[in-house]
Amino acid sequence: MLYNARLAMELRQLLEGQGLRFVFQPIVDIGQVSILGFEALMRGPTGSALESPDELLRVAKHCGLVMALEAAACTGAIEAFAARHLPGKLFLNLSAPAICAFGRERGGALLRCAVNAGLSPARLMLELTEHERVEDVDALQAACAVLAGQGVGLALDDFGDGRSSLRLWAQLKPQIVKVDKFFVRGIHRDSRKVEVFRAMLALATAFGTPLVAEGVEEAEELGVLRDLGCHHGQGYFLGRPAAQPEAVVTESACAVLRSSKIAVLPNSAPRPDLAETVGRLKLAAPTIAAAASNSALMELFSRHPELHAVAVVENDYPIGLVDRRNFVDKFAQRYSRELYGRRPCTLFMNATPLRVEASAPIDSLTSVLTGDDQRYLHEGFIITENGRYAGLATGESLVRAVTERRIEAARHANPLTFLPGNIPITEHIRRLLDAEAEFAACYFDLNNFKPYNDLYGYWRGDEMIKLAAQVIGAHADPAHDFVGHVGGDDFVVLFQSEDWRARCERVVQDFNRRARDLFDAEELARNGFESEDRRGFKVFFPLTTVAAGVVHVSGGQFQTPEEVASAAAAAKKIAKKTGSGIHIAQGMPVRTLLEAAG
Repeated sequence: MLYNARLAMELRQLLEGQGLRFVFQPIVDIGQVSILGFEALMRGPTGSALESPDELLRVAKHCGLVMALEAAACTGAIEAFAARHLPGKLFLNLSAPAICAFGRERGGALLRCAVNAGLSPARLMLELTEHERVEDVDALQAACAVLAGQGVGLALDDFGDGRSSLRLWAQLKPQIVKVDKFFVRGIHRDSRKVEVFRAMLALATAFGTPLVAEGVEEAEELGVLRDLGCHHGQGYFLGRPAAQPEAVVTESACAVLRSSKIAVLPNSAPRPDLAETVGRLKLAAPTIAAAASNSALMELFSRHPELHAVAVVENDYPIGLVDRRNFVDKFAQRYSRELYGRRPCTLFMNATPLRVEASAPIDSLTSVLTGDDQRYLHEGFIITENGRYAGLATGESLVRAVTERRIEAARHANPLTFLPGNIPITEHIRRLLDAEAEFAACYFDLNNFKPYNDLYGYWRGDEMIKLAAQVIGAHADPAHDFVGHVGGDDFVVLFQSEDWRARCERVVQDFNRRARDLFDAEELARNGFESEDRRGFKVFFPLTTVAAGVVHVSGGQFQTPEEVASAAAAAKKIAKKTGSGIHIAQGMPVRTLLEAAG
C-alpha cells in the first residue's frame, strides 16, 4: 500500500514536471525503401520504478490518471519529435477514451501543441491501442471523423490479436492498419501465417488501407513480406527504438528490400483440418424402422435396386445397418420367408456399423482402409449429423476420395521426403519469372535407380531417394534456393545463390560418394551390379550416381514455368546421355536444347 502510494506520488510529480522520456522506432515504406514515420514510445526516468511504460500505465490506472498520462505523453512526444527534426509521420499511442476526448475538443490541445512545435497536423497519426473492448464504437467513429477533418490520421494497432476487430476496421476507416506481430514472427517458416497475411492484404485492398507488419526481426521475414506485397514494416530488424534514431532506412534492410532475389516461401501443402469432409460422400437413402419386418425390408430393397444397404433407425438415430447382398442371400434361401418374414429386421442387421459425422475430415477414415475389419468396405457406413441419421456412403467412394486426397497432397509435398511437389515448384518458377529474377533451374535425376530398386527392394530404394533429398538440401541455401521433389528419383532446385555452379558440383560429388554406402560389398567390389533392364534381360549396371541438368534463366528467354521445366529436363537428359554428371545449358535456345536431348 505504501509502495503504491509512493509510486502514485512519483507519477504525479512526473506529469507536473514533464519528466517523461521518449524513444522513437522507425516504420519503413517497403515499396519505396524509405521512412514512413516513427512510433513514439514513452519511458519513465532511467533507473526508476516507473521506467517501463507498463508500470506507468499500471500506476496511472490505480490513481485514475490514465487520461492525464496519455495527454502528457502526446504533448511530450510531439515536442521531442519536432526537436529531433525526424522525417515522416509521428505515430502516437492512444486509447479510445483519449481519442474521444481530443475529438470533443476538436483536437484543441493536440493541434495547438503540434502547431507550436512546427508540425503540420497531417503528420500526426493517432494509433488506437485498445487493451480493453471498445464500448462505444459510434462515439469513437465520430471523434475520428472530427480529427480527420483537422488533418489528423488514424491507425488501428495490433490487428488480429483478438482486441482489434474487423468491425473497427470497417467502421473507423483508418488510414493505416498495423498487423499484430504474431502473424509476422517466423512467417518465412509457417505457410499458415503466409496464407493469413495474404488474406489480410486482400482485406486491405478491399478497404483501401495500407498495412504495417509489426515485429519484423529477421531478414527472411522482411523478404517474405516484401514479396507478398506488404506496404510497410516495423520491428528490430528495421530499427530499434532509440532516443535519436537514424532518419534513413538501415543498410541491412535496404539490402533485403532492393535485392533482386525472391523469398523462398514455406510449402503450403493442403491442411488436414481444411480437408474435404465425409459429408461429400453422402448418399440420400431411405431407412427402415427397427420394428419393421424382414418382409418390409425385402420390399424396400426391391423398390430401390440401387441401395447397397439400409440403415435401421429408432427416433432418427441409427442403430444398425443391413447389407443388401448378405440379406438377400439369406432371405432367398428355402423357407426363409416363412421363417423370418414376420420377424423384425434387426435380426440380420450389423449392430455395430461404422458411424461417422458428416463434418469429419475424409482423411480421418484412412484407418478404415487398412484395418482388419473390412466389412466397412463392402457394406459401407452411416453418415450422421449430430448423431442423427443423414445418409449412407459406400466403401468405393471412400477409397476413391482418400486416393484423390493423397494424389493432391503428393502434388504439394512428396510423402517420402516431405519436399514441395509439382504445384509449389510451378508456383515458385512463376514468381521468379514474374519478378524477372536471375536464377538457375537444376534438374537432378539418379542414374541406374530403377535396376537398383529392383535388385535391393523398395525399402533400400527409398533410402537412396531420401539420401538424394538430404544431400541436395544440404548444399542449397534455404533463404534463396528452392528445393522440390518432382517424384520418384527426380528433384528440382531453383538456385538464386550466385555460386549455384559450385553447389551443383558439390551435390554430385557428395551424393556419388555417399550412395556407395547403400550397396553391398559384392557390388562395391565389382563397381556395379546385375539387374534386369527394361526389356527383362540381365544387364550389368554401374553404381547409382546422380546427373544434373541446369538451365540458367535471365533476360526473359522463358515465358512460362512449363518452358523452364522442359528445358531443365532436357538438360538433364543430355547429362545422363553423355555421362558428364552435369550439363549446363546457358544461352541455348529452348528448341535447340530440346532437339539435342532427343
